[in-house]
Amino acid sequence: MEKIPWINYFADTPSREWFQTDAVLRVSLGSFLFFAIFALIMIGIKDQRDARDIWHHGGWMAKIMIWCTLVILMFFVPHGFVGVYETLSKFGSGLFLLIQVVLLLDFTHTWNNAWVSKDEQFWYIALLVVSLVCYIATFLFSGLLFHWFNPSGYDCNLNTFFIVVTLSLAFVFAVVALHPKVNGSLLPASVISVYCTYLCYSGLSSEPRDYECNGLHGHVKAVSTSTLLLGMFTTVLSVVYSAVRAGSSTALLSPPSSPRAGSGKPLLSFDEIEEGHKNAQKDEERPVTYSYSFFHVIFALASMYSAMLLTGWTSSTTDGEKLIGVGWHTVWVRICTEWITAALYIWSLVAPLLFPDREFF
Repeated sequence: MEKIPWINYFADTPSREWFQTDAVLRVSLGSFLFFAIFALIMIGIKDQRDARDIWHHGGWMAKIMIWCTLVILMFFVPHGFVGVYETLSKFGSGLFLLIQVVLLLDFTHTWNNAWVSKDEQFWYIALLVVSLVCYIATFLFSGLLFHWFNPSGYDCNLNTFFIVVTLSLAFVFAVVALHPKVNGSLLPASVISVYCTYLCYSGLSSEPRDYECNGLHGHVKAVSTSTLLLGMFTTVLSVVYSAVRAGSSTALLSPPSSPRAGSGKPLLSFDEIEEGHKNAQKDEERPVTYSYSFFHVIFALASMYSAMLLTGWTSSTTDGEKLIGVGWHTVWVRICTEWITAALYIWSLVAPLLFPDREFF
């Protein structure tokens, strides 16, 4: 890339890390455009007889060729466009993190409802055991955070504040979930508590290597790599879970016209039934069960988030030994994600009380 004039147009050639960051952004841009184009193409599909449906479920070789072509073409795009995409990716990544949180909330509520619906003592005990294990893990992990990120002899009020807020949120989750007027459960509260504690650790471990309150500075490269791998793992899980839920009877991705979106209206009126019987084989309606367009939007946003994860949310690469996911940008992104997760979970508990006529999770 150093020899490509429309990429390396600088008087002084940038560092190797700059070209690595630029390459990540260009591949991400190609992936984003691929999924964004498909999201636009899939707008308005309500029946599987639509000619565009085959492009969603098939045509894999053609899709791979299109994706490869787009990625290659991105290396011929001037850097100015890549810079604009990088800025937009920070906002798109924030939106993906919100969707990731919603998917986690959907998973915890679905898990809890699945075990409760069995209405057997064994599953109630299992709920209690898993909840206790999660809460024990939360408190033990929080103790480690105090040990690692609040070393004696230093003024680490900011780190202490982050950890205390995380512990307080764990108590708030339990209190709100067990309130008599709230239809909550300890399982989702405990799982969200563990996740918030992980986000707190992820944020604190992303503090700069020269920050005296970062007790892991001696192992910062290993921590950076492990944080990156965990971040990519949770991203893959989120995308896979969204795909699985899209194919099930969830309303998360379902369009309003879908029979799985919770509508009580019949697909056909009584007068249409007999006429429909005559042409059932020929003209049978097959409505889609989720929004194809939104499905591709999730993948497009995941492309943006992966780029930010790999570049540490910043294009600054003046340090020749720059570590992925280390810096104050990353710290605040992950801490804010923790607080938004907490707010959304509490909202999922109190919203049914405020809006009893609407269905939540």
